[in-house]
Amino acid sequence: MRNVIAAGAAFVVMAALALVPAPVRAQPSTRAAPLVEFEMMTWPEVKAALGAGKTTALFYTGGTEQRGPQDVNGGHTLMGRATVRAIALKLGNAIAMPVLPYTPNNAAADLPGTIGLTNDILAATLERLSEQAIVTGFRNIVLMSDHGDGQEPGPANVYQGVATKLDRKYAARGIHVYYCGQVYAANSDFNKYLASKGYPAGDHGAVPDTSEMLYLGDGSWVRQDLIASSVGDPPLPAGQKPAGKLLNNGITGDGRRSSAALGKMFFDMKVDYAVKQIRGFAGPPPKPGR
Repeated sequence: MRNVIAAGAAFVVMAALALVPAPVRAQPSTRAAPLVEFEMMTWPEVKAALGAGKTTALFYTGGTEQRGPQDVNGGHTLMGRATVRAIALKLGNAIAMPVLPYTPNNAAADLPGTIGLTNDILAATLERLSEQAIVTGFRNIVLMSDHGDGQEPGPANVYQGVATKLDRKYAARGIHVYYCGQVYAANSDFNKYLASKGYPAGDHGAVPDTSEMLYLGDGSWVRQDLIASSVGDPPLPAGQKPAGKLLNNGITGDGRRSSAALGKMFFDMKVDYAVKQIRGFAGPPPKPGR
């Protein structure tokens, strides 16, 4: 009987212990150095970085929009995070601010992947964020985007408008706000390269962004089994109407020859274009010890 009671007691103790949560063990840090992403830094790390001369804030906007059956809706934002981080690392005197996931666009029920802002809302947001960065201690603010709407040439360019307004306001204090349009202008040059190599014309959801997402992603950004069928409506000059019935699948052009190798080329081009333009604005990074 005593053996039975003892066994029963042991069972109760073991059952109770099984309900006790296991101790939480600290996981080793996986963040890469140097740290240049504002949202992944602590405030003392930001303060130290500013003191060390990293006084350029990079504001990069992404976007949430459908981009064909094969590419995820957050593509602009996902690519933007990688792009702005690479730009900050290459500049050496900059910090990448959190990427804004919404830009000018309009939702549509037939292709339900888009959530957008208006130009006025974007302008107000960029102005507020820029001035918050100035209060924080940044001396140079750079505005740029992965999405074309809002970057139209002339008075309609939201980014240029905000940059011009704020630069006039703060320049006397030695603080400047710039618009970096070259990071998006790389799209045009990359498309020219593709055309020279015989690739079919394409834009939204076609070879450029699908390839870049293949290169930067972890395998989940592109539905790779759908690449072979990623052909959509032909790109047309402004004002020209299509000759026949449209597919309306979110793809403009042909993305079937997308590849990670092309994506790396495009990504590197965007980073290089941006770094060159920003260095022209704000000068080279400070030398060590100065």
